Amino acid sequence: MSQQTVEQGFRPPQQARSRASLQKVLAAAERVLADGGIAEFTVAAVAERAGLSVGAIYRRFSGKDQLLHAVKDQVLGQLETSVSDALRSSAPGLREVFGAFTGALARTFAHHDRIFPELLDGQRAEGRERGLQALASIQQALVEAAEPCLGEVRRPDRAPAVRMAARTVIGSCVHRAATSRFWSDGLSWTTWATETTELALAYLTSPERG
Repeated sequence: MSQQTVEQGFRPPQQARSRASLQKVLAAAERVLADGGIAEFTVAAVAERAGLSVGAIYRRFSGKDQLLHAVKDQVLGQLETSVSDALRSSAPGLREVFGAFTGALARTFAHHDRIFPELLDGQRAEGRERGLQALASIQQALVEAAEPCLGEVRRPDRAPAVRMAARTVIGSCVHRAATSRFWSDGLSWTTWATETTELALAYLTSPERG
């Protein structure tokens, strides 16, 4: 759980049994979101799906808004971890780094593709802040991973160009997740990652025209 979630009043459990119970609640919350959307996301629905009493949920969360934020926080944490791990194990080279990055995005969004639109639709101000924090974190991770490859970049301002490419890739991913229910591109997440990597590389390795 992020520090922001802790500051909102939710305290992550310390005991293994309690942590397992929390994961059971969050998994149930994800399934409720995936099946019924934000309109059917209630504490009672999550409790029923988790096989727990409503009171058991309220002993951990103040209500559905805090529970929704906890789900989003966990998913975004998984995104940050997935990106970090992929970049850490990436082979050297601009193509390899961007491929690892887009692949990590694709895997995470594909795994949670049914709930991301609901999380975006249902977010409050604090939810947006956590989302922006995660996006800034993964962008910085990519910029740092690409730093040894700047010699491959043919734009005149290499570091800003990498940041531009990173932000564009992330924006494409978030937009795709948010609109996929209404505006499908007919691609799998794996294909999206491959094609988006090619787009980023085409920009970074093409010299700027006068």
